[in-house]
Amino acid sequence: MILKNKHHSAFTMIELLFIIIIIGVLASLAIPRMDRDMRQEAADNILSAIRYTQHLALTDNKTDPFDTNWQKEFWQIRFSTTTTTNYIFYLIGSDTSHAGGIGKAESAIDPANGKYLYHLNTEPELLSDESSNLLIGKLYDVTSINGAGGCTDIQYIGFDQLGRPHTTFSTNNVPNYKSYINSDCNLTFNSASFDAFTIIISKETGYAYIDGQPDS
Repeated sequence: MILKNKHHSAFTMIELLFIIIIIGVLASLAIPRMDRDMRQEAADNILSAIRYTQHLALTDNKTDPFDTNWQKEFWQIRFSTTTTTNYIFYLIGSDTSHAGGIGKAESAIDPANGKYLYHLNTEPELLSDESSNLLIGKLYDVTSINGAGGCTDIQYIGFDQLGRPHTTFSTNNVPNYKSYINSDCNLTFNSASFDAFTIIISKETGYAYIDGQPDS
């Protein structure tokens, strides 16, 4: 019986070098892609929260002709920072007690998980009944927020029964609509992990979208 030599193919050193280079190139392309996804995820989260606030205002008319302080009850989104961990977060609610803030009982429920869209800034971490979606400083490394246009005061933004945006309405003692935003509100969110992005809330309509993504 005649035995035939079997030739086994293998990578040469040059071929291996090319493969390593290709893997390196693909890895370098994947890293910025991950950054872009994190940036988009943060923008989508905050945009959804703003739109949800407006939705609550449209479905829950706070107009009350027998109460001169009814405007204080506008559904609103507030931005704050934890005092110990320095995390930026948002909360959504309606100041039904006219106390000038939002309590847990006055806050909205996150439709994604059934938990409160609420957090007390003196608490270093979220409680078990609070939605993790609101802690944008921890989730996305959002470090600061800048307001421009119709909302230089970014502490809170509310919506009336027609979905129109308002600021500084917590001090309204009569229904005079002086808090109405008469120019587009620009909220810029900064992060140490990715480029800043801006969410625009349109005057009059309250339509919110990501700057550069009008169909977002």
